[in-house]
Amino acid sequence: MTRVWDVPVHDTTRLRDVRVAAEEACGHAGLGADREAAAVLVATELATNLLKHAGGGQILLETTAAPDGADAGGDRAALQIVTIDHGPGIPDLSAALRDGFSTTRSLGAGLGTCRRLADDFDLHSSPGRGTVALVRIRPSTGRRGSERSRPAPAPVRAGGINIPLVEGHSGDAWACVRSGERLTLLLADGLGHGPHAAEASDAAVRQLRLNPRLTPPELLAALHTALRDTRGAAVAVAQLDLAGRHLEFSGIGNIGARLRSGDGWQPLVSHPGIVGAHRPAHIPRHRLPWNPDSLLILHSDGLPSRWSLRPEVPAATLDPGVTAALIVRDSSSSARPVRDDTTVAVLSPHTAES
Repeated sequence: MTRVWDVPVHDTTRLRDVRVAAEEACGHAGLGADREAAAVLVATELATNLLKHAGGGQILLETTAAPDGADAGGDRAALQIVTIDHGPGIPDLSAALRDGFSTTRSLGAGLGTCRRLADDFDLHSSPGRGTVALVRIRPSTGRRGSERSRPAPAPVRAGGINIPLVEGHSGDAWACVRSGERLTLLLADGLGHGPHAAEASDAAVRQLRLNPRLTPPELLAALHTALRDTRGAAVAVAQLDLAGRHLEFSGIGNIGARLRSGDGWQPLVSHPGIVGAHRPAHIPRHRLPWNPDSLLILHSDGLPSRWSLRPEVPAATLDPGVTAALIVRDSSSSARPVRDDTTVAVLSPHTAES
């Protein structure tokens, strides 16, 4: 079941909450003692940075899978740690990323040490808008020894962020699975909130992992049967043909989707209904070209429909999880937080600079 630890950090009393959440999340992700120690250090340092430099913010911890589309079958599970703030930004990013750099009397670990301890690390900071930092930490087994057995990275990466309305369990879930030259991104929003909604969305993710080669309409048809004993869910499925360089999309329910190519955005419309309860006799199927600069955004209805991605955000080089967090941050504020389970999943180019 999808678990997300969402800890607001606005005073020093929350640092202990961050450490406890990190320890619990490490257990859920199956990290060993060495990687757990690294994760707790990173989470605490990032939370301390929120207080010292941004006047507070938000830290999110969850188990996620491969961001490069290589294989999201579970063997590359990681603990993802994301911080979001609306602070002044980082004036000297290169200095802040040096090992041991600290402008205040914090842990002295610094962002550079966080980057060194992480399997994946990325951040984006804008003057006057704030900073998003992302770290993924994987179990020590297979961190380097299994590199030869992994398929070559796809020319795209998938990433996302999940913010629950009800503490602990999110009714949303997303996953990305690659099978040969097909890469499928799914986002499910279980009806309502809490554990029962999470059961529905998690059931959708399990079916994707069991049937990675089904086309979007075929997968939605299978999901309709699989989700009958749950509350049901809104589900969108986007499948990228890596060889043919085209994208197929189908959705049922109120999952938002937009595809960017060049400077233009194209909305991808889902059909009304509830997977597991009310399914249309014919499931629409959209087929569109996928270009080297294409960017796909899927989101649940917790995100305002008029969200935008600022033109200056370098989505082609950012980790897609950072891009997702930027969309959430710039569509909300510390005074106007999300009002529903909110998930954003991103499929972005995997360039040489990524």
